[in-house]
Amino acid sequence: MSENILVINHTAPFDGANIREGLDMALIFAALDQNVSWLFKGPAVLALKAGNDASQLGMKNYFKQLKTLEIYDVEQIYVCAEAMSQFALTADDLNIDAQILTLDAQQTLLKQQNKVVSL
Repeated sequence: MSENILVINHTAPFDGANIREGLDMALIFAALDQNVSWLFKGPAVLALKAGNDASQLGMKNYFKQLKTLEIYDVEQIYVCAEAMSQFALTADDLNIDAQILTLDAQQTLLKQQNKVVSL
């Protein structure tokens, strides 16, 4: 039976491995035929900024994999409107399609989930 699972990332893309772990979780849940959504809040929205390259820091460049999420049926990608404003980003600045959600819309999204994983 499919469940609605929301992965939430809060940390900056180069602050530990939380974004990478979020990516791994989203792909694992999708492989198990779950309805996966992924929400980027706070500095985590910077992970979706076009042009990111972790290899310059000696890290595996997982940013390219973000573009393949659709192939794995992870199509419900969301970003926090306040964080987008805080970092002066628009939807055009992102390397993948993501829906911008207000805080109220995020609360609605949370209520629709069976499970939430917060990183």
